[in-house]
Amino acid sequence: MILASTAVGLLIAMAFALTRAIKGPTVYDRILASNALGTKTVLIIAVLGFLVGDPGHYIDIALMYVLIGFIGTIAVLKVSEFGDLGQTQPVDSEPPK
Repeated sequence: MILASTAVGLLIAMAFALTRAIKGPTVYDRILASNALGTKTVLIIAVLGFLVGDPGHYIDIALMYVLIGFIGTIAVLKVSEFGDLGQTQPVDSEPPK
C-alpha cells in the first residue's frame, strides 16, 4: 500500500516536471525539468521493481537509465552553451611534418 501511494506521488511529481519542461521560460528551466523528470523516472522504475517483487533486475535498468540520462544532460547543456559538442576544428587529412 505504501509503495503504491509512493508510485502515485511520483507520477504526480512527474506531471509537474513535464509541465515545466514544456512551458519553461528559458532553455535552462527546460533542461532542469527534463533532468528532474529523468530522476523521477529512475525512482518509479525502482518502485515498480519492489511492487513486482524482483527489485534486482529493475535496479539494474534504473542504473543504466541514470548513466544515459547524465550523459544526455551534459551533451544538451554543452550544445545549448556552445552550439556544438566542441568539434569545431576540422581534422587535417595530412599528418604534421
